[in-house]
Amino acid sequence: MRLVFAGTPETALPSLRTLIDSPRHEVVAVVTRPDAQSGRGRKVHPSPVAELAEEAGIEVLRPAKAGDPEFLDRLRALEPDCCPVVAYGALLPQSALDIPRHGWINLHFSILPAWRGAAPVQHSILHGDEIGGATTFQIVKELDAGPVYGVVTEAIRTDDTSGSLLERLSVSGAELLAATLDGVEDGTLEARPQPADGVTIAPKITVVDARIDWTKPAMHVDRRIRACTPAPGAWSEFRGQRVKVGPVRIVPGERLPAGEIAVSKARVLVGTATDAVELGEVQPQGKRVMGAVEWARGVRPEGKEIFK
Repeated sequence: MRLVFAGTPETALPSLRTLIDSPRHEVVAVVTRPDAQSGRGRKVHPSPVAELAEEAGIEVLRPAKAGDPEFLDRLRALEPDCCPVVAYGALLPQSALDIPRHGWINLHFSILPAWRGAAPVQHSILHGDEIGGATTFQIVKELDAGPVYGVVTEAIRTDDTSGSLLERLSVSGAELLAATLDGVEDGTLEARPQPADGVTIAPKITVVDARIDWTKPAMHVDRRIRACTPAPGAWSEFRGQRVKVGPVRIVPGERLPAGEIAVSKARVLVGTATDAVELGEVQPQGKRVMGAVEWARGVRPEGKEIFK
């Protein structure tokens, strides 16, 4: 099939590579978000998908909006049979959805209808799910509500961050997407409507959402930090400055008042509503990532100082 692939971040790269290498499909163009500022120098860079496509000699389309007339005209001229989508990051109007004869097929990183929305992996960890997964489905106007082609599942480990889980799902999901497109081309795969029950929504997790509430139980603190790692980054305040906090370890039986910091030569503990947690890596505002003990050696927390 002739494919126009839509995606933007690194998460989409395993799928794009798999489809480029597929002997059954031809990626004739990619659609990605416009070049954006990134890094400390805030220089403008192409998206990871754009970079890979350009290396492979594939045309790159960067519409400001997917409904722009010039973009729609070019998409029609390309005559795609199908448009696979992985983390494109923008809404697709009906005028775009109607162009490919097999529509737009999305790889979404949850087991639909659970966790429809922008942050399915983060919410699956935040809410303590034991199983995650990825789903291929036909895009319709309603958010992540289209009929499903296929699913893969993945056990969520107790030390998974959203980054580590998404990395695994992006690989297994790439194979699912390729197999889905094969079945659509053969006519052997039929999309089935999603169940009406079990719908949950996964809105984007903001920096405000990523603030740690030390008055919650240790399990809640652990899940929030892992869900927000690497982005947007869990954080707390110390002496009026933000400190990003990496994954922690719950220390059964150790108790401290919520937010209180206890420093020893070997570890830094912080109190929660239940057991204390041991800090791993931290990143003070404007500084590099460092181990918690190194951080504490520099700031020298005084007795009963707390994270807020």
